[in-house]
Formats: sequence, structure tokens, C-alpha cells
Amino acid sequence: MRYCEHNDIIPRVYAIQTQIYFCIGNVTPTQMLVLPLMIQETENKLNFQHNVTLTVSLSVGTPQQNVTMVLDTGSELSWLQCNTTGSGRPVFDPTQSSTYLPINCSSPACTTQTRDFPIPTSCDSNKHCHATLSYADATSSEGNLASDTFNIGASGMPGTIFGCMDSGSTSNSGEDNKTTGLIGMNRGPLSFVSQMNFSKFSYCIPGSDHLGVLVFSDANSTWLKSLNYTPLVQIPNSLPYFDRSAYTVQLRGFKVSEEIIALPNSILKPDHTGAGQTMIDSGTQFTFLLGPAYSAVKNEFLNQTKGNLRELNDPDYAFQGAMDLCYLVPLNQTNLPVLPSITIMFDGAEMNISGDKLLYPVPGEVRDNCSVYCFTFGNSDLLGVEAYIIGHHHQQNLWMEFDLENSRVGIAPIECDIASQRIRS
Repeated sequence: MRYCEHNDIIPRVYAIQTQIYFCIGNVTPTQMLVLPLMIQETENKLNFQHNVTLTVSLSVGTPQQNVTMVLDTGSELSWLQCNTTGSGRPVFDPTQSSTYLPINCSSPACTTQTRDFPIPTSCDSNKHCHATLSYADATSSEGNLASDTFNIGASGMPGTIFGCMDSGSTSNSGEDNKTTGLIGMNRGPLSFVSQMNFSKFSYCIPGSDHLGVLVFSDANSTWLKSLNYTPLVQIPNSLPYFDRSAYTVQLRGFKVSEEIIALPNSILKPDHTGAGQTMIDSGTQFTFLLGPAYSAVKNEFLNQTKGNLRELNDPDYAFQGAMDLCYLVPLNQTNLPVLPSITIMFDGAEMNISGDKLLYPVPGEVRDNCSVYCFTFGNSDLLGVEAYIIGHHHQQNLWMEFDLENSRVGIAPIECDIASQRIRS
């Protein structure tokens, strides 16, 4: 999930259970704190959804109150629902915590650390810092900044700043009613990662119903292949269409099988307004490309699958509003034909996408006794998004390391269920 100038496209594809390993400081693997992290399947809808993908359970306050929070690398501010007057969803009650403290308007947390919030903070009648978060799917959350102790396993983290929200709107009340709030994991000063001073974190998302991992600190695993690193793009000045807190890398191009797509460099990097950045985002499901790049990749994929797949050819149909290349596959067909792989090329690293990660079966969509499968790349232009977004569907079975200290992202292919077993052994 991210703020209103970016789109939030994260309906679930499958249900997996992952485990989150918190490595705080220089601890050994046997001291890792383990919490369950869930991806849950929900009813699919074609319009944008603020859907719960990854949730983690921890406790907040003194005495501790159990909460369930969405883990989101595309957001900065962590927040909890604090309205206790019958909202129908789990809440955190600040009046029951002796360590809860509201943030004053004059605090640096309010005046300077919120500088990248699209909607500026304000001062309420009690001179407390008031924040409004607005998201691309018309979801919003509103309340005051505060601090309290966040407890992960046996480790307490006092003074963690978060939003204590008392109002808002939702486009998916069924899913939102299952969670208490959200943990923001981007590079902003108020994100959970920044406040905890983590210099590095990694995750590995499995491709099916297996255990995956999220590791804070260094994995230090001899079984992990050497990572290929791509530097994070740094732009010091504020630009209207550039998210400085996102995990932005330099895109170099695409290959379909071994065919390199001819694209001008100018459309692969941010322009003078910041439009055109490439964000690696675990909070978005699929991958979205700016129009010219999308058309070129789509046309080459079409060319290489001609004769093997039957195109839907419905000009009025676009899955999730932006994925307009879809195919008809007979209901009795158990396997897809061999598909050409697609490689996303960055400075110094690549992501190779193949097999069933390229076509997604749309739940409940049947045409002429055929299932509808859609290409898992979409057109950012159809969403009104001025960016490339690399979603979590294309990060499956990759070790993704976010090295904040060295401003880089490391990528290595690995079977994530095996990685989880080895970390736990």
C-alpha cells in the first residue's frame, strides 16, 4: 500500500504461510524471533483493492495488547486502528497503555520527519500531531501520531512512533476487519525499518503453499548463492512524481526469451519531474510497465506465443484495469504450453520470470468453456501511474536483500521453501 500518488494493486493470488525472523542486533540464528506472517487468498475483484497480503502478529503497549498488522514495503508510517467505539475491527486501545504518548505538533517527528507525507500533518485542538493518509483505491486513514512500546517476541522497542487512527474509509471492509493496522517498511524516516535502525533486511516469497522467510539483519548463510546487486537510485531533491522513500532501482531493459527489446534509454529512467522511476514493491501483486515498454514487451510475447495460445480479443476487458493481454485456455486443459521467459534487466542484476508466473488464471472468469488467463504484466498508463512497479508475483523464489547501509538491492534465485527450512535448522 502506498500514498495517493501511487496505485495500490495487491489482491492475493494464493494462500501461503510464511515465517518472519527478527534478527535484532548481532544475534545468532538460534536467537532469531519467529512470528507467523500470512498471505491469504481473498475474493478477486477487477477494480483496485486495498487488500491484506502479508500480516504479522505482535503486541503493543503496557500491558501488552495483541495486534495483527499488514506488512507493507510500499508505505512509511505504521498505524493502528484506535477507535474503540464499535468499528467492527480489532483495535488498539491507547487509554489502556501506560507507555502511550501522543506526539506534539512542535516535535521533530511532526515537523520534519513527515516531510514526504503527500498530505501535510496538522495540529488538532490539543496541539497533537494529526495525520491523514490517503491511498490510490480511495481508502484513507486519519488520526494522531503517537509513540508506544512495540513488542516482538521477548524484545520490547519503546518509543516507536506510529499513527493512532480513529477514522477512515475502506474499499474492502471484510479484509480490513481482520487486521488492526499496518507496518510501513519503506525508507522514510518514520518507517519501522528506519526507526529500528535495521541496516538490512531480506525476504523470500515461495511460489506455493510453503514456508518463506523475512529476515532482519544479515542472513549469513553459506547455502545462499552469491547475490547480484543493483544500486538504489538516489535523488536528493523533491520531485513531483518521484517517491524518495521507495526502493527505486535503475531499469535497463527487457528480454523475451533471448530477444532483447529495443527501447530508448530515455523511457527507462526518471525524467526531470521524477516520472518513470522503477520501484521494487512487495505490496503490489503484479508488475506494471510504462506504456511504451509495456506495448513492446506485450507485442514480443504475443509474437512468440502465436499459434500456441488463443487470445481473448475482447477490447472491453482488462484484468485489474491494466492487464489487457489475456488468453482462453480450455477448462479440461491441465497444463499451459511452454512459454517464453521474460527477463527484467537492472544495473548489475536481473529477474528471470518463467512458467506459470507469466500467466494468471482469473478466478471465476469463464468464456466459451475456457478459463481466462492474463499476462502478469500490466500497463501503468492505464492506471494513471507514472512509474514502473515490480510486484511480488515476480519476486517468487528469489532471495531479495534490501541493503540500506550500502544503498543497494541484492537478488539471487532460490527455492524459498528450502531457504526457510535451512534457516530454521
